[in-house]
Amino acid sequence: MAFSSKRRRLSSVQIIVLFYIITVLIATVLLWMPVFHRPGVTISFIDALFTASSAVSVTGLTVVTIHEVFNHAGILLISLLLQIGGIGIMTLGTFFWLVFRQKIGLEQRKWIATDHNRPTLAGLVDLMRNILLLAIFIELAGTILLGSYFLWAGYHDNWYSAYYHGFFASVSAFTNAGFDIYGSSLMGFSRDYVFQIINMLLIVCGAIGFPVLIEVRSYLAHRRMRQRFHFSLYTKITTITYFSLAMAGAVFFYLFEHGAFLQGKPWHEALFYSLFQSVSSRSAGLTTMDIGSLSNPTLVMLSVLMFIGASPSSVGGGIRTTTFFVLLATVLNYMRGHQSVKVFGRELVEDDIKRAFMVFFVAITLVFTAIIMLLWIEELPVQHIVYEVCSAFGTTGSSMGITSALSTPGKLILIITMLIGRIGIINLLLLLKRDERVIRYHYPKERIIIGQ
Repeated sequence: MAFSSKRRRLSSVQIIVLFYIITVLIATVLLWMPVFHRPGVTISFIDALFTASSAVSVTGLTVVTIHEVFNHAGILLISLLLQIGGIGIMTLGTFFWLVFRQKIGLEQRKWIATDHNRPTLAGLVDLMRNILLLAIFIELAGTILLGSYFLWAGYHDNWYSAYYHGFFASVSAFTNAGFDIYGSSLMGFSRDYVFQIINMLLIVCGAIGFPVLIEVRSYLAHRRMRQRFHFSLYTKITTITYFSLAMAGAVFFYLFEHGAFLQGKPWHEALFYSLFQSVSSRSAGLTTMDIGSLSNPTLVMLSVLMFIGASPSSVGGGIRTTTFFVLLATVLNYMRGHQSVKVFGRELVEDDIKRAFMVFFVAITLVFTAIIMLLWIEELPVQHIVYEVCSAFGTTGSSMGITSALSTPGKLILIITMLIGRIGIINLLLLLKRDERVIRYHYPKERIIIGQ
């Protein structure tokens, strides 16, 4: 029997997943080392693995208090991991290829397309360059704004401390990581509206998607030159869906908590509590309140927002805004008797509709499986576990405070959920997909009863 000597090459999806796994393992070993800890502080290997996974997946769920465990070097290492997870391994890889004048061939372009879920190989190098420059510009602007504000408002009495905290806060908000070095998220800034506005702008810039930011920059350039510019269908759908969900979340938060958490609070406090939590709960996880004090309807609503998550080709997770839009548009068009899905003068491709329903089905299955397994392993309230799993899948990082109480199997379940949320459902499906076979025959078709 003859065996082929040609070894099977890894697919681009397998390589990207392998890159992320290797990054998590290296980060785990580094975060486990005492050199990155405060004097006399040690953490277990599983806690180092959880922290590394949370940082690379830009989730923000933690089983340790960051500022109590890690020294400045450790916090800077976590900041680097947030960059890798936020803008993507291949964006940084492209940067190093360009710096060292290495040729970016077809294979590398496939890796880039897989990492950023791009349907075409054209213009990928320019896209990575633009993403990197945008990330540097936005994070630098955030660092300057927050650092200067910390000094001006008297939060810190020296420039190093102010800009050090400003840098970490800027990176955490822009990458939608949800990490903090205060120990209580942003609850100490619950009445500081300037700080909240800067953070919300950074969160939106990271979560709305890099292609949208690039198109907005092109629009501004065309406007200065008095030239017409047409936004793509992707940007229209993403922008409308993202801000509609943010506004709906804020409105429902106010309605559900008007007689509970927000009762007796001035209108401006109620407004910022509602708006900040809606914006942050999509993918960032930073909070200005104790999540455990919220009512059950609010927790369910926030869980749904986290499940939907951010936009494609962004720093966030979840099923993504475009998936939610396609699902909703398909149902509405079917109710109107349309045979195809038409939006903004365009008709959606049938393959994209199928992908949206596959992503939704697999995501629901994954989340429910994680919830059931955690309910089986842990003795914790159902709502707490549902919230925690949706937060992990949406790479949000918002928590009801149960993360550190989880057992080792429970932590491993959340680690897997976080990494899948970062890698994406489409890449997960491609990872499990078998090679396509050419089928030259069809069986007779027959209708079945669906739905009732």
